[in-house]
Amino acid sequence: MTDDQPRVIVVGGSMGGLTAALVLRELGMRVDVFERSPELLDGRGAGIVLQPDTVRWFREHGGTGAVDKVSTGSSHLRYIGAGDEIVFDEPSTWRFTSWTTTYKALLADFGTDHYHLGEHCAGLDQDADGVDLRFVSGREERADLVVFADGISSTGRRRLLPEVVPQYSGYVGWRGTVPENEVSAATHALLSDSLAYAIAPNTHICMYPIPGKGGALAVGERELNYVWYRNVPEGPRLDELLTDKRGFPSPVSVHPGQVQDRYVTELRAAAQEQLPPAAAELVTRTAEPFIQPVLDVEVPRMAFGRVAIMGDAAFAARPHAAAGTAKAAADAWALADALRSADGDVTTALAKWEPGRLELGRSLLERVREMGRKYQVDSTADPADRSLRFGLYGPDQ
Repeated sequence: MTDDQPRVIVVGGSMGGLTAALVLRELGMRVDVFERSPELLDGRGAGIVLQPDTVRWFREHGGTGAVDKVSTGSSHLRYIGAGDEIVFDEPSTWRFTSWTTTYKALLADFGTDHYHLGEHCAGLDQDADGVDLRFVSGREERADLVVFADGISSTGRRRLLPEVVPQYSGYVGWRGTVPENEVSAATHALLSDSLAYAIAPNTHICMYPIPGKGGALAVGERELNYVWYRNVPEGPRLDELLTDKRGFPSPVSVHPGQVQDRYVTELRAAAQEQLPPAAAELVTRTAEPFIQPVLDVEVPRMAFGRVAIMGDAAFAARPHAAAGTAKAAADAWALADALRSADGDVTTALAKWEPGRLELGRSLLERVREMGRKYQVDSTADPADRSLRFGLYGPDQ
């Protein structure tokens, strides 16, 4: 590549940022990624449901085999009753991965020469010809296009749309994983080949297999992943729960090993009281569960001259549709398409790109809010309700 090619800076080196970096570099642009973490990222065991946009890069640059190398699968959608009886079961094929497995695969494709760790973007200015970025380190960079893919706490969103702040949903997600070879035979038989749910009044848990340590995919070497949604009122109780062992507030995530011991003890006791035995076994066997408050983010704009904000930085959607990583990837692919159709004219491309992304983000948010209402508020979730199915563009889509 030469200095005559347009320069792109992607702020945020997670999966959405890496996907954007890869597809824009493929257009012939010079791309650098700036990630605020001083170390390579760690998804802390979080599972991901793979949707077509999430794995499009792998399919187009390695075929189905490339997807199979980073994921495991299941063939049933299953709801489990209070005594571990199967109350609903239908054939349903899904692929699952771990955050870390997919991140490492994307980073391997992008490489580390232009992936800059420990660079926290603090501010920006732009003129007709480019965008200037300032970093906490004192570094300054200029680019023809800047893409903020820096997540729910986005610097770009705070600078460009300071009035937009995350909105708490009324519940949190307790997350964890357990090696599948550590659970009972009965639990393994119930969960190892299924996307499984258990529902109770004002709560539900979602469970599925993901790759094990080091990306292991063989049955018996994988992990069983879960998210248990529990209602916590906003205010002092939530603030206390989201204070880590060091006494620091953690408004986005309380990491593994940092959740106060008393809350882990309460979680395990509640699991035995409220969940079916198989689900309770996952929760009680988790060495270091972690917490993520379920938040909504909705922006009125995503394009600002030569600056774009995408993924969770623009629209953070509750996990019920399993569409967060898919939407970030879809934003990236759509941006590449817009730049291609505009012959690289950045401002024209962003103006074309924005309306469809806003429409998709709003549609997704509306749908997951309704799903959350059925599961966590009204307790009207019905396993046969097609509107509760995963999908970025709609149920099973």
